[in-house]
Amino acid sequence: MSSQEYRHIVRIVGNDIAGAKKVLIGLTQIKGIGYNFATAILDTLHISTNSNIGFLSELDVQRIEKLITNPTSENFPVWFLNRRKDIETGSDKHLLTSDIDFTLRNDIERERVTGSWRGYRHLNGLKVRGQRTRTTGRRGGAVGVAKGGKAAPAKPAAPAAPAAPAATSKTTEGKKE
Repeated sequence: MSSQEYRHIVRIVGNDIAGAKKVLIGLTQIKGIGYNFATAILDTLHISTNSNIGFLSELDVQRIEKLITNPTSENFPVWFLNRRKDIETGSDKHLLTSDIDFTLRNDIERERVTGSWRGYRHLNGLKVRGQRTRTTGRRGGAVGVAKGGKAAPAKPAAPAAPAAPAATSKTTEGKKE
């Protein structure tokens, strides 16, 4: 390919990707596309994973975008998608970029409003999926426990100021001999 076809920045699904990156690594910079999903996309479209993304033709970029936005059109297996059996639509989707965060916030908010146990755990900042909480997941400082590592060595007693002679006791009198 000639140097005229090289683009320093390629825009795919609203993300700017540096043209010097390999295609496989460049696709993984899009939120919602991991290494395995990017490999499957490139294998389906018969694009070399080792070529630089700046050398892709406009047609290849359009084919990649089309496959990313609708992976079921190329018979991707359903288990490969990141949003199966969507609660609102009931369909299988693959979410990208800001849609992931938006959907996650909506799911958590729906659980809170319905008063489910998961919603209660999210609301209080506790672990949601049944993990142990007895020893892990603690935040903040220690409460009611003295902080410190090793025990400090005992300080020597400060010398007392000379005072008037005290009355001697019986035990000290016998030892003075």
